[in-house]
Amino acid sequence: MTKADLAQKVAGVLGTSKVDGERAVNTVVDEIIKALKRGEEVALTGFGTFSVSKRKPRMGVNPQNPSIKIQIPAMQVPKFKAGKALKEAVR
Repeated sequence: MTKADLAQKVAGVLGTSKVDGERAVNTVVDEIIKALKRGEEVALTGFGTFSVSKRKPRMGVNPQNPSIKIQIPAMQVPKFKAGKALKEAVR
């Protein structure tokens, strides 16, 4: 399912236009991104929790020339932990 498919399903459930469905999906995604940028967690009960995880700097290998080692800098990455209801639904 793509973002457009999800927007169409949301519009169908809400009984609104596809444009309103897209606006709803985009708003949710944008607000999750803004919260993660601020370092906050976003917990959707039953679905899961979005958070930011910090990666330490490390040594890596240049994929074009494996004999050359490169330094990979520390960075923040998004993380998702599935909730209990989502895990049970998928099983």
